[in-house]
Amino acid sequence: MSDLDIQIPTAFDPFADANAEDSGGGTKEYMHIRIQQRNGRKSLTTVQGLKKEFSYNKILKDLKKEFCCNGTVVQDPELGQVIQLQGDQRKNVSTFLVQAGIVKNDNIKIHGF
Repeated sequence: MSDLDIQIPTAFDPFADANAEDSGGGTKEYMHIRIQQRNGRKSLTTVQGLKKEFSYNKILKDLKKEFCCNGTVVQDPELGQVIQLQGDQRKNVSTFLVQAGIVKNDNIKIHGF
């Protein structure tokens, strides 16, 4: 029995890569664009993860003019400042932010349906 080489499987940690990235200096900060269903056909788009150096109110003003919708900047205790827009503006917001040079396309995560 001692002749056989038996390998015991080690525990696989699926979050090992994420933890290694967090500990390193080159962390990737994602911008999250989410949709929340209100009632009926109404929906709400939230944009979270913008850098603090940007003026949220100026970005909101440009988004409102570009997409003909209403919106506001909400202060959340956990997430910080979050931009809220009326309607499903996920694709519009992502293309606008990439074209404006605010964020790269690789750093955008679009959530929802």
